[in-house]
Amino acid sequence: MDTDNKKPENSEDTSGSVIETDSLESSSDGNSQPTNSQPTPAPKSGPKGIKKLTHRVNIYLLLFILMLVIAGGILAITMIKQSTKEDPKISSQTLSQDALSQLSKTDATVGDPKQILNVQSNAVFAGKVLIRDSLDVAGTIHVNGSLNLPGITVSGDSTFDQVQVNKTLTIGGDTSVLGQLNVKKNLSVTGGGTFGGNISAPQIATSQLQILGDLALSSHIVAGGASPGRSNGTALGSGGTVSISGSDTSGSININTGGGTIPAGCFVTVNFNKKFSSTPHVVITPTSSDASSVQYYVNRTSTTFSVCSNSTPPSNSSLGFDYIVLG
Repeated sequence: MDTDNKKPENSEDTSGSVIETDSLESSSDGNSQPTNSQPTPAPKSGPKGIKKLTHRVNIYLLLFILMLVIAGGILAITMIKQSTKEDPKISSQTLSQDALSQLSKTDATVGDPKQILNVQSNAVFAGKVLIRDSLDVAGTIHVNGSLNLPGITVSGDSTFDQVQVNKTLTIGGDTSVLGQLNVKKNLSVTGGGTFGGNISAPQIATSQLQILGDLALSSHIVAGGASPGRSNGTALGSGGTVSISGSDTSGSININTGGGTIPAGCFVTVNFNKKFSSTPHVVITPTSSDASSVQYYVNRTSTTFSVCSNSTPPSNSSLGFDYIVLG
C-alpha cells in the first residue's frame, strides 16, 4: 500500500490557488506578532506630542532656575567680598594646654596672620617680647620697670608718677606744672616768664633785669664783678699811690699822697670794665678825716670817672673814698 500518494481526507488541493492565512512570526522579544500583508496604521500623535512639549517646558524651567541660582551665588559672593573689605574678621584659635606646653619648650610658629591668638588666663613672659607690627592695648598698661621708647606720641591726657628725660625734652604747646619744679642744672628760657608767686633762688644771673614796680630787698645788695682799671693823676705828688677794691658798680678808693708841694687836680681815673650806655651817676663819699677836708669833685663819662680836688691836698696823707655808680 503506497502511503505517499495518500491525501488527507479533509485536505484540499492547493495547487493553482492561494490560500490567505494569518501566520504568526516570533519577534525578538519572544512575543508572537501577527504578520500580514495589510499596512500598519500610523500611530496617533496626540498624547506623544503633549509629552514632548511638556519635556521641553521642563528643560527651559530648569535652565531658568539654574540661571537664577548662579546669579544669586555671584551676588552673594560679591556682598561677602565687600563686607570682608569693610570689616575684616579674623578667625580665632584657642591654644590647648598641650600647645602651651609645646611653646614653652620649643621655638614654634603658631597660626598665620589671619588668625587670632586668645589667651584667657594671665601670661608671663620670662624673656624678651618682640612685636614686629603695631600694638593695640584696650586696657591699662602698667610698667613696673624702666620704659625705653625711641619716640612717644600722646594724643590724650596722660598721668606720670615720675618721668626722667636723659636728653632733650621739647614741648610744643603750653605746659602746666601743678607741683614743685626742680631743675638741678641750668634753666634756659628764650621767651618771657610769668610767675604768680615768689621766686626763690640762691643766685640769679641775668644780663638785664627790668623791674616795673617797687624793688623790695630784705637783705643786702652786693655788687660783684671784676675790679676796674685805674690810672694815677697829677695830684698824688711825689711817691703817691692809689689802690681800688670793688667793681664797676661800687667799691673803695685808697689814696696815699706823696711829699712836697702837691698841685690841685685829679688823684685817680677809674676805667670801667664795661661801658655804660650813657654817662652814669657816680656818688663818692669820704671815709677819712683828711679826705673830708679836701674840696673833692668827680669827672665822669660812659667809660671812666675821676676823683679830683679843687684845692691843694695835704702831703703824706691817706685819703679814702667809697663810690657807687648807677647807669
